[in-house]
Amino acid sequence: MTFNHAEYKDIYPFAPHYLTHKSGLKQHFVDEGCGEPLVMIHGNPSWSFLYRDMIKAFSGDFRAIAPDHIGCGLSDKPGLDSFGYTLREHIDNLEALIESLQLQQPINLVVHDWGGAIGMGYATRHPDKVKRLIMLNTGAFRLPDNCPFPWPVWLFRNTDLGACLNQTFNAFSFIASHTCSLKGMSRKVRHGFRAPYDKPANRIATTRFVQDIPLTPDDPSYSELVSIEENLHKLADKPALICFGRLDFVFTRHFYNEWKRHFPKAAAHSFHAGHYVLEDAGAEIFALMRKLFDAQA
Repeated sequence: MTFNHAEYKDIYPFAPHYLTHKSGLKQHFVDEGCGEPLVMIHGNPSWSFLYRDMIKAFSGDFRAIAPDHIGCGLSDKPGLDSFGYTLREHIDNLEALIESLQLQQPINLVVHDWGGAIGMGYATRHPDKVKRLIMLNTGAFRLPDNCPFPWPVWLFRNTDLGACLNQTFNAFSFIASHTCSLKGMSRKVRHGFRAPYDKPANRIATTRFVQDIPLTPDDPSYSELVSIEENLHKLADKPALICFGRLDFVFTRHFYNEWKRHFPKAAAHSFHAGHYVLEDAGAEIFALMRKLFDAQA
């Protein structure tokens, strides 16, 4: 099930681009169109494939840039001996990638799932380089008050069984491809989401992302997440759009409300949709994005 560009060219017709980091690791990214940069940051267990329709919808007017985190999508998938798969490392890589592109305009930043913490990690470091924000079923702060941590994610995060299920059977990506869209995805799209994680050696990132979820001060990425949360105020006056699928059992209404608390000026919308909100409500979200862009031209 290794990803084959030719097989998916009808739904993911983008030429591959790569940045080789100082570590020697190669990071893949999509870079289509020209104009203001529209930078799209994915989470776990997806990859830039998540944004395929957004790229097609906006690359006629924007420079659409969608990286794959190290370990994800078409990027290198190193072992733990050469990459730690921590939040800070992912932010550092995003920062290096954006700097390498030598963009002449502030970016429009779209974030989903883990992309929220990674993208906002970059944005809080460089608020002057961000023009607008779009948040999609994500977080960039600690678990909101009264928000339970979902037991399936707890299983993958905290038990050897969860890690084994993911490494052996690609369980996290497989389950997501069948449950994260209410409309249901075609067989080809489901396989597209899972294809980069076709063997155990390629599933380190999808396992480590879950294990790295910061919940307590003892967790390695906790201080990084707290720093991001405490600096979100630097972005609060940016034009922003919050779009959430209401049927996401991980990024629930608690996260939606927390985003509205941090960004009280943002336009906020929820949809009868799942975690992969772009699969269920992409057309509506694209229309809202265009409204945001037109209002803040």
